[in-house]
Amino acid sequence: MSMGAFDLTGRVALITGGNGGIGLGMARGLAKAGASLVIAGRNARKNAAAVAELSALGAPSQALEVDVADTAACRAMVTDAHARFGRLDVLINNAGIARGGPPQHIGLDDWNAVLQTNLTAVLIASQAAHPLMKAAGGGKIINIGSMYSIFGAPLTPAYAASKGGLIQLTKSLAAAWARHNIQVNAILPGWIVTEMTKGPRASRAGFSDTIVARTPAGRWGEADDFEGPAVFLASPASDFVTGASLAVDGGFSISG
Repeated sequence: MSMGAFDLTGRVALITGGNGGIGLGMARGLAKAGASLVIAGRNARKNAAAVAELSALGAPSQALEVDVADTAACRAMVTDAHARFGRLDVLINNAGIARGGPPQHIGLDDWNAVLQTNLTAVLIASQAAHPLMKAAGGGKIINIGSMYSIFGAPLTPAYAASKGGLIQLTKSLAAAWARHNIQVNAILPGWIVTEMTKGPRASRAGFSDTIVARTPAGRWGEADDFEGPAVFLASPASDFVTGASLAVDGGFSISG
């Protein structure tokens, strides 16, 4: 297989939550591989900064200000992204929220908000992308899970439930849409230096050391660690890979 299998020249990717952290890390990888990018996020300032960074890498880039928890806006986001560049080859469902509290105390408002953003929005966006990708002869959908797709989360049960459900949704979409040449896979990030992990890294004594000690790679992950996995799952190199979950965790999930 030639390196051309990883070439994304002429391809268009939509990344939710692509204006920072893991989402922006994946966007940088796709940009370097030649893709055009549509970044969807709630924060207009962060969107603009991401577009500027990606454009500096030579990638045609635009941003959409959208909250994926709004069902109508989430659906419109996909058709709008398609209209911006005239096609949509890759959808990365990365936007996510976490709200804490032990299961005996979590309120239904928090539960519903987390599932709406982390799970239901993935279905809505994927449903909107399906006819566009099918008509084009194929496409790639990449869903971003978590270590809590695997492990229990005593203080964030809604987050864990949403990310566990995301894996089964990924498998279901993959099984349904393989005949349309649409591959659907998941990436499971380990402990990564992002805004979402900033709180526990700073507030819990010894937490960071504990994570590093358990991680065979001996460090926290960085956003740049997602460039290669995103390019692989977005490119023709992964045309026979579907329904898979790829841990990008430095070995955390295989370490006792």
